[in-house]
Amino acid sequence: MNAKPTTAMVLAAGLGTRMRPITDRMPKPMVPLAGRPLLDHVLDRIADAGISRAVVNVHYLPDQIERHLASRSRPEIEISDERDALLDTGGGVMRALPRLGKGPFIVHNSDSVWGEGIGSNLARMLAMWDGERMDCLMLMAMTSTSIGYDGRGDFGMAADGRLTRRGERVSVPFVFAGVSIASPALLDGAPAKGAFSLNRRWDRAADNGRLYGLRLDGVWMHIGTPDALEAAERWLQSEQSR
Repeated sequence: MNAKPTTAMVLAAGLGTRMRPITDRMPKPMVPLAGRPLLDHVLDRIADAGISRAVVNVHYLPDQIERHLASRSRPEIEISDERDALLDTGGGVMRALPRLGKGPFIVHNSDSVWGEGIGSNLARMLAMWDGERMDCLMLMAMTSTSIGYDGRGDFGMAADGRLTRRGERVSVPFVFAGVSIASPALLDGAPAKGAFSLNRRWDRAADNGRLYGLRLDGVWMHIGTPDALEAAERWLQSEQSR
């Protein structure tokens, strides 16, 4: 049976150091974009895709996030408390794994936002998910059309969606857009405690031919710095004025 995700893990525990000085006074997920916290953009999109539960991890200025989330009714939200230690992406998911259920789940960065093309990218990911052949399905944005991103990309993508890592001196057309679907098998053999990056698990899945990607239909906004936040605001304003 090819089960589909019903729960999302929202990664909201980071320090947001590149977004300073804004994040001196608020956690990055609470930084406003178009008048609303980044976290609300993410949670609304998750709920609209039919995902009924979200586990949100917290570490930096966690009380602000918890107070804000108390006002939301959808999706149903549970907090994964990381006040004691910053666990990175992999460690955060491992701590929350018992709350995520036994089936596949969405992993969504709290600062990953985009302008949709035709239809919902999350709905397209849910439709493509195949746990028989995938440990992870990642949403991939074109580097050439992304806002706030000037790197050399993350992955190459084959015609069937299979991903391979960029070489050290190579540029590739796709960058990870901050949302994926993961099978619990992605975490097999991972450290039970402590901090580690999901990058290590993606490399393992890629080596086993079980890491796949889906090209984002729309415009991804890499909101990593105050300048990138301003660029995203300008793009959204231009879209609204059309």
